[in-house]
Amino acid sequence: MNYGAIKKYDIANGEGVRVSLFVSGCSHHCTNCFNQEAWDFAFGRPFTGETQQEILAALSPEYINGLTLLGGEPFEPENQRVLAGLLRQVKEKYPQKDIWCYTGYLLDRELLQESRARCEVTDEMLGMIDVLVDGRFVEELKDISLAFKGSSNQRIIDVRRSLCSGHVVIKM
Repeated sequence: MNYGAIKKYDIANGEGVRVSLFVSGCSHHCTNCFNQEAWDFAFGRPFTGETQQEILAALSPEYINGLTLLGGEPFEPENQRVLAGLLRQVKEKYPQKDIWCYTGYLLDRELLQESRARCEVTDEMLGMIDVLVDGRFVEELKDISLAFKGSSNQRIIDVRRSLCSGHVVIKM
């Protein structure tokens, strides 16, 4: 897996001050995507053990609320296989910090059902994510007044409550 950037003091992509990892590779190709260069799976730099340690160290200050995954597309199967290991480490080292993830895939129709996004670690990844912002960016539904999402079709989902209840539970 490659990544385009790590933001260590991000206040735009989730609640509080966060560490955000922008992964490379996305097959959605949404019109007017804010990060089109990250569509290419080869964009950026390789994600290594050093990269993982850098992220874990950046999460250590008490004022950091958690980790956000975005991209690119974190739920491309190639990315999930690497990110699952990172999330395991984050949950083990920082159980009090939350994990947000942005995806163009829909939780109920694509991530929990048979689709090209599903792979052997999808359920494990979902079990470690606290908040999922799902849905492709739709230019015609763009609304800059929305908190933590770019278009009105996107949903901010409480993943744990959704998985327990068997239906999508909106967080905000």
